[in-house]
Amino acid sequence: MIDYKQSSMVDIAFDLMKKKKKPVDFYKLWQEVSEIKGFDEEQKLENESLFYTNITLDGRLITVGENRWDLRSRHKFEEVHIDMNDIYNEEEEVEEEDEDDGSIEDDYN
Repeated sequence: MIDYKQSSMVDIAFDLMKKKKKPVDFYKLWQEVSEIKGFDEEQKLENESLFYTNITLDGRLITVGENRWDLRSRHKFEEVHIDMNDIYNEEEEVEEEDEDDGSIEDDYN
């Protein structure tokens, strides 16, 4: 039996997700992790954003949309990979659309 009291929240989430067959809503996963850790209501509130940040950065878990999370190992690389070149190209297009036409507007009159 794993000593969950000494385990990190992310390790507990990973272990729980290995036992599940499909993606899980973040709040359901957080509820299960916080119960295992024995958090009271104040501790739940204090640790929820830390947990979200940690599972985002961990790499073993991924969001599959609509705030549902699953194991990365269950998904093909193409499904979960974000091409950063696409993101940068989109930002450049938005910046080009927002460019100033060169005229000076007087905001004080």
